[in-house]
Amino acid sequence: MPIFGQGMPAAMTFPLRIKALALLVPLCCGPAEAGPPFAEPKGEVILTVTGLDPARVPQGTVRFDLEGLAALGPVSFQTTSIWTEGRHDFTGIPLAKLARVLGLDADDVIVLHALNDYEVEMPLTDATEEAPILAYELDGKPMSVREKGPIWVVYPYDADPDAFQTVTAFARSVWQLDRIEVSR
Repeated sequence: MPIFGQGMPAAMTFPLRIKALALLVPLCCGPAEAGPPFAEPKGEVILTVTGLDPARVPQGTVRFDLEGLAALGPVSFQTTSIWTEGRHDFTGIPLAKLARVLGLDADDVIVLHALNDYEVEMPLTDATEEAPILAYELDGKPMSVREKGPIWVVYPYDADPDAFQTVTAFARSVWQLDRIEVSR
C-alpha cells in the first residue's frame, strides 16, 4: 500500500496534507467560535446571562463567577471617565467576545441590568472588539460594589471622544452590572 503522497513531487504533497489537516481540525477541535463548556461557577456569581437559545445552552441561562469570566480572555485599556478622577486601567471581557462565545447573533438586542434595577437596551451591532468591555478590574484589583463593580460596562472614552463620549455610550456604561438579558 503506498504511503500518502509517495511518488508525488513534494510541491504537490504539501497542499494535499494541508487540505487533509483542514478536514481533520474541525473533527478534533470543534467549530472555531465554539465557546467553552459552561460549567457551574465555583465562586460567587457576578454575572447572569438569560434569554439564550436553550438548544445551545441548557435552561437558556449562563452564570459566571470572576474566574469563569476572566477565562474568556481579558483585555485592558487606560482611560478617564466622567465618574472617576484621573486615568485608570480597566480590565475585562469585550462584550462582543462574550456575545460570540454565547452564540448570539449580531442583530440581537440585549438589556443590561444593574444591581439597583437600572437597565438599558443595546443592539449587539454596537459592540466591537474594542468597546465596550465588561470590566471586572480597576487598576489591577477586582471592583467592589462600592467601586462600581463587580462589573462595569466601560468604553475607552479617551480613544475616540466622538464615539465614546456620547449620551448613548454614557447611558450604556452600566456599573454594578449583574445581569444581561437577551431580547430575541
